[in-house]
Amino acid sequence: MQIVETVSALKAQIKAWRRADHTIAVVPTMGNLHQGHLSLVAKAKEYADKVVVSIFVNPLQFDDKSDLSAYPRTIQHDIEQLTTIDCDLVFTPSADVMYPEGMDNQTTVSVPGSDDKLCGKNRVGHFDGVATVVTKLFNMVQADFAVFGEKDYQQLLVIKKLVQDLNIPIDIVGVATYREDNGLAMSSRNQYLTQQQHQQAAGLYQTLVSIEQKLQQGDDNFEQIQSVALSELTRLGFEPDYVDIRQADTLAQATSGDKALRILAAARLGKARLIDNIACNLA
Repeated sequence: MQIVETVSALKAQIKAWRRADHTIAVVPTMGNLHQGHLSLVAKAKEYADKVVVSIFVNPLQFDDKSDLSAYPRTIQHDIEQLTTIDCDLVFTPSADVMYPEGMDNQTTVSVPGSDDKLCGKNRVGHFDGVATVVTKLFNMVQADFAVFGEKDYQQLLVIKKLVQDLNIPIDIVGVATYREDNGLAMSSRNQYLTQQQHQQAAGLYQTLVSIEQKLQQGDDNFEQIQSVALSELTRLGFEPDYVDIRQADTLAQATSGDKALRILAAARLGKARLIDNIACNLA
């Protein structure tokens, strides 16, 4: 497995793979890898001959400087894990490599509709930062496929729209959320939880499942369902940010009669801000 830190070294290897007629997949990450990330790499290997994993804690997508400084950085352990699953190349750029003119002078990419709902509403500039770094990575790697987890469902749709709108020649592959035994979605932020909170955190997924069951039973009073869910999360010890029922393809507000839905939630528990979502198909 190769480890490169510069764009020139990355492009040199990509060029060699292209000469050999290899297909390429990229898995963008911010490191602190867990089994969920490794499942993305495994999926990428199903699609392409060569897999590139990027590890870069992107400061442009953090609206809270304390959150950025606290974000866990475990590069050596990440590399060890990737070595065991036959990753082909790890790209570990610094902020100076990604933003050589500084972030204040960086051209940014903004995806319409990403900042007025759900996680975008209360995290100003977050999805602009995501869209910008992902666009840069896509241009650097020139991959055929890019693999993202569905846990960050809004992010996944933002990236799909980005690729469509800018005619970027890459296929986006979404992978189902990897969960712990209690249903908790695997996340790098789970390590902020105490042992007791870790058990409590499963209540977020259970609340989503409860909503899905109500919808399957024909209840279409979305506002009431969401209100009850918010109260339940508070009772369970969360500080809920939102619980929302949305159209699956667009994240537009769902209305009675919609069949393909996505149920999404975000809530704080102790030091961790947790997000989760599940599909609900009423067809």
